[in-house]
Amino acid sequence: MRGFLKLAVRAVSCIPRRPFSGGRPPAPLGGRILTDPEDIFQHNMWDHVQWTEEETEKARQKAEENSKEKIPVEEQSKYDREAHKYWDRFYEMHQRKFFRNRTWLFTEFPELLPPDTTGLCLPEQEQDTLTSHMNTFPGQHAAFRILELLGVACKQVYLCISRGSKAFLYCCDFSSQAIELIQEHPDYDPAVCHAFVRDICDTASPFPFPPESLDIILVVFVLSAIHPVRRAQDAVRALAGFLKQGGIVLFRDYGRYDLAQLRFKKGQCLSENFYKRQDGTCVYFFTKDEVHHLFSNAGLEELQNLEDRRLQVNRGKKVVMHRVWTQSKYRKPCLISD
Repeated sequence: MRGFLKLAVRAVSCIPRRPFSGGRPPAPLGGRILTDPEDIFQHNMWDHVQWTEEETEKARQKAEENSKEKIPVEEQSKYDREAHKYWDRFYEMHQRKFFRNRTWLFTEFPELLPPDTTGLCLPEQEQDTLTSHMNTFPGQHAAFRILELLGVACKQVYLCISRGSKAFLYCCDFSSQAIELIQEHPDYDPAVCHAFVRDICDTASPFPFPPESLDIILVVFVLSAIHPVRRAQDAVRALAGFLKQGGIVLFRDYGRYDLAQLRFKKGQCLSENFYKRQDGTCVYFFTKDEVHHLFSNAGLEELQNLEDRRLQVNRGKKVVMHRVWTQSKYRKPCLISD
């Protein structure tokens, strides 16, 4: 792990509010604005795309059409009950793509690498509070802790934690195959990272760290795989309990009427805007309002809640496609003591 960027941390129990802009944060991928239609094939992605009323209505009609024929209720439960099997199969098939570079993470979520930190040790008072919940736990002496759900972004975050830093990364997935891939990676080091199998929907099972011990929870393309009504809210509320005061959830996922939603065929819909893929995994497509309710109902305050609309271009085939994602940041409030 030597030679990789260090994560340094400020030794405070309540993380200061980090600066953010009211709009989309500056990003290399966020500055390509199509002003002349003649230039559309100059790049493979255009940002901040505004849909016309006609395009929005056309997308709505497509989603309405492909969701008319739903999977029978008696079949739906198996995709929830046996979800881990489908995801195990997914990781077995796509393991070579598992550790793809995701450099955009640090541009969109600079909170993963706080710029104003000093690498100090955890304050004794906070250390005593945490160990009162658990005698010992992985990363207990770290001053900055990140939980990354699902693990698909793990490479990019993990490579930024070196042996000399006071940061610690947890990554979990309910697919044992995914966790094995992380643990078998040559850069995996239990001194700075703990990968474990855990279903975040099982709110009764323990995590390997105590409540209010995390600085950051990274939730990238995770909640879309969970039933939006029966499970998602309980999972988010449980996760919020592990954030320190001032800790932040960094969220990115599929948005309503994304190309992936409109491509579904009839008979693949489980419920409104919730679909089963051919491989048995499931996906939901969020709106900004739904994301806000998920996190605010868990007691978190909104720092950012954006809809990321882009135009994806296949320059070889001369085809353009609309992509939609949601991106948000929510913070656990700091309690003000007298």
